[in-house]
Amino acid sequence: VPFDDVPVGKDEHDNVVKHLVGKVPTRPNWVKEHFEIGEALGMMDFERAAKLSGSRFTVLKSGLARMERALGQFMLDLHTTEHGYEEVIPPLMVKDDVLFGTNQLPKFEEDLFFAPHGEGRLGLIPTAEVPLTNLVREEITAHEKLPLRYTALTPCFRSEAGSAGRDTRGMLRQHQFYKVELVSITDQESSLAEHERMTQCAEEVLKRLGLPFRTMTLCTGDMGFGARKTYDIEVWLPGQNAYREISSCSVCGDFQARRMDARYKDRDGKGNRFVHTLNGSGTAIGRALIAVIENYQNEDGSVTIPEVLRPYMGGLEKIEAK
Repeated sequence: VPFDDVPVGKDEHDNVVKHLVGKVPTRPNWVKEHFEIGEALGMMDFERAAKLSGSRFTVLKSGLARMERALGQFMLDLHTTEHGYEEVIPPLMVKDDVLFGTNQLPKFEEDLFFAPHGEGRLGLIPTAEVPLTNLVREEITAHEKLPLRYTALTPCFRSEAGSAGRDTRGMLRQHQFYKVELVSITDQESSLAEHERMTQCAEEVLKRLGLPFRTMTLCTGDMGFGARKTYDIEVWLPGQNAYREISSCSVCGDFQARRMDARYKDRDGKGNRFVHTLNGSGTAIGRALIAVIENYQNEDGSVTIPEVLRPYMGGLEKIEAK
């Protein structure tokens, strides 16, 4: 059930701008999309990826591969050292009841990849939200240990079953991509404040990278069915001349907790209550790479490296064609 302050609406056109950060620069006539830049650099190869795996896969090489790795390290360092999240390396394949706990099953089964395992199957995670949130399944957490804050950098696997014809060029919509995920487990009184905090943590990534973005409050018709309130963070892509989603931060109340039977001891110790769960992208690595490529492109086809990434790239200042 959505919170009272969630705008009522049918779809994305009824979402409300929460705030804008950064100025959208005037678009020069030489601006290109990320895939044009990446292919011209010789560091983004869709043709060979298609030979290996089919559509919606990418081979990254050289400077762009290094930048993608740098983005993940930068985000993890920010969230663990400054934002108080505990880093986790979780399994990438999980049981059906784990996917049920975080809303993927049964509704979104067609969006998942499965591998046979024994007499059953395991699902490849579509997001690290799945294993991180389920760390508290069938457990009673002491109240004084809350909130629990977890972060993980993992590959994510999605069939994109309902996305035929959408974003068919480039890296925006892939079957396999990396993402830094944020998950919080709170008591029932703290979840709304934690939602604001989590969203700010995700926004800080884009601020440090110097990327213009806006944060949207999703309307009732555009939210996931397990969420009570969701903010989408949309980064500016000059190649598309549009804002595109790079993070979604949701507070789910006790919806997932009831599915997982995840509880905490009340302050007086007399009873157990369902925890509240929250999840957000902090952020999607591939889309962050796209945003950096497009916002930091130069007229000569090179890409300037944001200052915060340079320590992770040996002090390199620019990516150029070899």
